[in-house]
Amino acid sequence: MRKFSSAIVIGLALLGSVSAQSKRSLNNDGVDLYKENKFADAEVKFKKSLEKDPQLFQGHFNLGDAYYKQGRYDEAIQSYKNSMALTDDKEKKSKAFHNIGNALLKQQKYEDGIGAYKNALKTNPNDLETKYNLSYALNMLKQNQNKQNQQNKNDKNKDQNKDQQQKQDQQDQKDQNKDQQKQQQQPQPKNQISKEEAQRILEAMKNNEKDMQKKLRKVKGKAYATDKDW
Repeated sequence: MRKFSSAIVIGLALLGSVSAQSKRSLNNDGVDLYKENKFADAEVKFKKSLEKDPQLFQGHFNLGDAYYKQGRYDEAIQSYKNSMALTDDKEKKSKAFHNIGNALLKQQKYEDGIGAYKNALKTNPNDLETKYNLSYALNMLKQNQNKQNQQNKNDKNKDQNKDQQQKQDQQDQKDQNKDQQKQQQQPQPKNQISKEEAQRILEAMKNNEKDMQKKLRKVKGKAYATDKDW
């Protein structure tokens, strides 16, 4: 897959004044550092060039590239927007829109990125790189929407299955309660006695046995008269 790269860093045209020479030197120093992948150092140079001239298109644009390479995409987008406000050149505006689209894609903001690429093509319809990036962004948006739709479908199915399980559990509980009620309502057999009644009968039998034992002991201990020996 082709990588999305920022548009070529724009260098300053040679200007005649000493002040212009200072700005050109700072900006070009930043460009050199950028090409050496020293993006934080390049950022410093671009900012210093903007201190000399805040209305410098190239300073804002290049600062956006330095931010972009450091993964600071929101700051990069703002710098590109700042640069567009300082030029009427269609090609420069197109490059700024292109890079805004790149920064938005890095943040997976596909719809906004598509809008930025379309704006770039309005000012430069023949930019093949922008056309490619637009096609890529459209494809990623479609994939993302399909993935989201599938996730929503899965979540819906999970909710439906959960509801069905809850209904089944409730029905099972109702059936179990009905069975218990039926068992409780069934008449007891006539010859069946309760546990309490059986306990009372057992106690009564024990008491009767004790009384009988007492009577037997009394009988055994009584003296009987014998017949006279005539």
